[in-house]
This record gives sequence, C-alpha cells and structure tokens, in this order.
Amino acid sequence: MVAYWFSLGVGSLFAAEKPAKTVYDYALVDLNGKEVSLSAYKGKVLVIVNLARQSIFNAQNAMLDEIQKNYKDQGLVVVGVPSNDFGAQEPGTDADVQKVYTKDLQLGFPVFARVSVRGKDQAALYAFLTGDKKASTGGDVHWSYTKFVVDRTGKVVARFEPHILPNAPQVRVTLEDVLAGKFKPPAPKEDDKKDGGGEENMAR
Repeated sequence: MVAYWFSLGVGSLFAAEKPAKTVYDYALVDLNGKEVSLSAYKGKVLVIVNLARQSIFNAQNAMLDEIQKNYKDQGLVVVGVPSNDFGAQEPGTDADVQKVYTKDLQLGFPVFARVSVRGKDQAALYAFLTGDKKASTGGDVHWSYTKFVVDRTGKVVARFEPHILPNAPQVRVTLEDVLAGKFKPPAPKEDDKKDGGGEENMAR
C-alpha cells in the first residue's frame, strides 16, 4: 500500500505542468566573450533589439540610448544584440563590432556579441522571443532594429518593427505602462497583419 501511494506521488510530480519559460532561462555572450545569463536582469523591463551598424535604421542607436537614460531609474534596460543576418550589415570581426559599440558609439546600454536571430542558426533567445506564433510578438524577425519588450517577470509583452522609432509615442506609452505594471497585451494577431518585407518595406 505504501509503495502504491508512493508511486502515485511520483507520478503526480512528473505529471505536473512545467513552469513556462521566461527570458531568464536564456543567456547571451558579451563583447568580451563572457556568457551572461539574462536572469541578471530579473525585475527589470527589457527592450531587446537586434542591431546592425550599416543599416539605414542605425540612427535608432542614439534613440535607444536616449530611452535607456530616460527610463533607467524606473528599471528599464535596453539590450543590444548585433546581427549580420540582414544584408550583411554587421560585418567584420568580433573586435570590429566591439570597437564600434563600446568605443565609437559609447552607448549607455549593454551590447552583446553577434547572434543569428532567425534561420537554422537562430539563437535560443530569439527562438523564445518569436516562438509564440499566436501572440502579437511572435513570428520571424524580418529586419534589423526589431524591438521586443519584456516585462518585469521575464515575459515578452510587446514588439515593434524596425520602422517604428524607439522614441515614437506608441513605444513610449507601452514602456511607461509596462514599467508601471499596467500594460495589457494586445489580442492575438492575424497572420496577414505583419509586414514581412525586407528593409525597403520596413522603411515605409
């Protein structure tokens, strides 16, 4: 009888639903080659954005730096993730990338090593960010400077495409609502609403 109840207890443990993954289950490598768990940012609101220094959207680096400064004291952290996936616009060696973001631009937010944000070499973090196809945040990244907003519990709650500037009113309102804990995610998207074009379409 004891063995019976023990087996039931073990079975229930295995049957229990696993906790949903959050951004804290993933890591990036910094520009010095050190792995950094995103759990280091627990309790913060994150804006995760794929950078490319030769993109026509690269003026957004300064805007991202601005929102980092404006909302830092409220708990916001911009996380820059360089990627060479689109138009080979983040070329060169890792040392080249490091020089641009740490010495030339001197950005006030953390910038990590290059990753692939889509395709067969997609980083695990980006598989998580884009994985919920029914959510408004899901679906492949289509170009550089796609911005994901993560709330203080590590959940992806909003996404802005490259043509939406970091200082746009809808971004500002979203960030302030997420920081205040009163943001309500939009209804599930319809597949045909997302613009799937390249850089030319994103610039419209």
